[in-house]
Amino acid sequence: PELSEEPPAEMVKMTKSKTFQAYLPNCHRTYSCIHCRAHLANHDELISKASVNVEQFLFFFFFRVNVGCGPAEERVLLTGLHAVADIYCENCKTTLGWKYEHAFESSQKYKEGKFIIELAHMIKDNGWE
Repeated sequence: PELSEEPPAEMVKMTKSKTFQAYLPNCHRTYSCIHCRAHLANHDELISKASVNVEQFLFFFFFRVNVGCGPAEERVLLTGLHAVADIYCENCKTTLGWKYEHAFESSQKYKEGKFIIELAHMIKDNGWE
């Protein structure tokens, strides 16, 4: 039989290491993607958290890492009309939440440039004991 240069798929999964774009310092409490454990945000960058309903909790961040942005689109949210872009984990491509690109109401302008990550897509890492 002919030898393949490609290793079996299960071997690739076992030996392939995960590489993220950025790692947050181990000395800080961090949030990571629950699906692949890529670092997402430092707890010190958490602005607020809110419960939308019994099943959905949102975390509002000033800064994030390893997160990509899709195109902006207008959406009517609980706080009015906003231009938002879906955000996703750069490592596993899971949609995590959204970024506020533009707020149409002056009372909501403080949200512009900030990120919402849904609790369902995060896990606490580093120093939460």
